[in-house]
Order: sequence, then structure tokens, then C-alpha cells
Amino acid sequence: MQNPEINDDVEQTTNSEIDMKKIEEAVHSMLVAFGEDPNREGLLNTPKRVARMYPELLSGYKTDTEKLLNKAIFNVTYDDMVIVRDIEYFSMCEHHMLPFMGRAHVAYIPNGQVIGLSKIPRIVDMFARRLQVQEQMTRQIADFLMDLLKPQGVAVVVEGLHLCAMMRGVKKHDARMTTSTMLGTFRTRVATRQEFLNHLDRGADPLRI
Repeated sequence: MQNPEINDDVEQTTNSEIDMKKIEEAVHSMLVAFGEDPNREGLLNTPKRVARMYPELLSGYKTDTEKLLNKAIFNVTYDDMVIVRDIEYFSMCEHHMLPFMGRAHVAYIPNGQVIGLSKIPRIVDMFARRLQVQEQMTRQIADFLMDLLKPQGVAVVVEGLHLCAMMRGVKKHDARMTTSTMLGTFRTRVATRQEFLNHLDRGADPLRI
């Protein structure tokens, strides 16, 4: 039987900082180390598939923030809370290189400027699509928005299901992790922080995969 070609349904992504050949060689070596035959039909193109996958999964390192924002910052007089909740994300744990995924909830109180609605999920993706730990990712999102908009405050809550805890180690399928970063008025004013958390409690669904 002729060997199947690599599926080209997913658009190829190039990344000059990712050495595709070395990834292929490493995956080939891992298959041998697992006791597998990398020349059998099902695995023959696996090293190439894995190498082509990583530029997409780790695209956050190469994100051009100017293109991401696309001048979508607007001067306004609005100074009440803005919340974008239930932003799905996928990331990879830097400790085991296994996926973790979940939802991010982001809020800020403008101080003369707002950002386009679609940009906040893109900012989440920019930090998620890297080798990460959830605690660090949460803080990076908050710091980025704080530096960008200079708002009165920023709040970020991230929920995550980690395959490194579900598939190995403690093997707890339903254990989820919640991290938060509160900056500016969300940190200094209890009522503001509680208002944000109350919004998250309303209609919250269990996090599942």
C-alpha cells in the first residue's frame, strides 16, 4: 500500500526560529526510544506532522502586536467596567509539554481609552500559544493590558484543565486550576473586585473538555 500523504487541510505556518528538521529528527528518535517502528505506515510521516504542528501551537512567540491591535484603540469618556468573559484558550505546559486549556475572563475600567472587543481574545491567544504556566500567563495578560491602555484597573481570571494532572501523576480528571491577577482599582477597591467576581458567578458553567 502506498504511504498516505501528510494532510494539507491545515494551512502551513512558517517560523524562522523553529528548526523543523531538528524536530523531525527528535520525534524520530523518540519513536525509536518508545520501542516503536518509525518506518511503519502509521508513523512514517509522524515526525513531519509534529514538526509542522509546532509553529501553530507556539505562534504566540512571533505575534506582531502592532498588527494584532491594528489601531483598534479608541478615545472614549466611558469609565465603567468592561468585561470579556469565557474566552477559550489552548496552551502547552512548559514542564511536560502537554496541553492545558480552559477559559479566560478579562475586565478593565477605562481611563480615556478602550480596545476593540476582538482584540482581547487575540491578546489571550498571544500569551497562551507559548510554552507556559497558567500563573504566568494570567499575569502577562493583565500586565499587557495595563501597559497598553493605562486604565484605572485590570482584572484577569483564568480557569484551566491540565492534561499533565489528568493523564499522569495524580490523574485527577475533574481537577481544575483557577488563577487571578488584579491590578489598579481591582486590587485596591474590594467593591470593584467583588463586582467583577459577581459577574463571573452569574451563569457560570462547569469547565469541561
